[in-house]
Amino acid sequence: MVTQSASVHQAPELSDRAFFTWQELLEERLGLQLSEQRRSFLKTSLAIRMRELGFTDYLDYYRYIRSGDAGLIEWNCLIDRVTVQETRFFRDPAAFALTRDFLTRRVHEVTRPLSIWSVGCSTGEETYSLAMMTADLLRRESDQVRHFGVTGTDVSSRALETARQGVYPARRVEMLDKRLIERFFSPQVGQYRVAPALQERVCFTRLNVLELARSPMKELDLIYCQNMLIYFRKWRRKEIVSELAKRLAKGGMLVLGLGEVVDWKMPELTRVPGERALAYLKHK
Repeated sequence: MVTQSASVHQAPELSDRAFFTWQELLEERLGLQLSEQRRSFLKTSLAIRMRELGFTDYLDYYRYIRSGDAGLIEWNCLIDRVTVQETRFFRDPAAFALTRDFLTRRVHEVTRPLSIWSVGCSTGEETYSLAMMTADLLRRESDQVRHFGVTGTDVSSRALETARQGVYPARRVEMLDKRLIERFFSPQVGQYRVAPALQERVCFTRLNVLELARSPMKELDLIYCQNMLIYFRKWRRKEIVSELAKRLAKGGMLVLGLGEVVDWKMPELTRVPGERALAYLKHK
């Protein structure tokens, strides 16, 4: 196995021309804006995959990616290498606190099952965090059995497979409240598995946010989209957020990363007051 550090040392040089060419492709197909600061990351990611396939030239590999069915299959594999998959359980405490307050009210506003969407869910920690929070809240706030569903979407097939398995290293899970661990996880050797009862409330599916218009998701109580928009140009962020907002049910809430969107408004949405988290409510 070639380690990442070794591959950086042995990788062929990524010329300006090749870098610009790959930048354009990633933005065209994924909307990702890859800055000069991330040039080394791109070089490493491409070089590792090229080595596996026997390519020695970045532009030759680029031409292969753009050719026929084989190139399309390879592109879907490469996505797993070039997308950032950094996440953890309850990553942004302020945003989750705001979300919990909203869901506590929402439970008493609707009688149907709650519907939640985790956008850019990566390996699933965020999606399961939302599911744990909702399950815990429903047990406390509702006198009757209430169902809910959380859908996690991401562009990376490999990340989604990890999410579906629901098995995480012990070091990631042991940071959680012990009460949550005991209720929602079963310990294994060096790792923890998400409890089947929680997994039944969660599903994962592949989705490119540039293709949101094709998504069947609608009438959602909560859309949680954090730490993803920073990789897109500002005008594209607004397009994505506007499309997400259309999927909210009346009274639903959209949660975004603080500072990820500025100067964005929709007539039917109101900014939730607060300086530590960014969220919008859809008018009832």
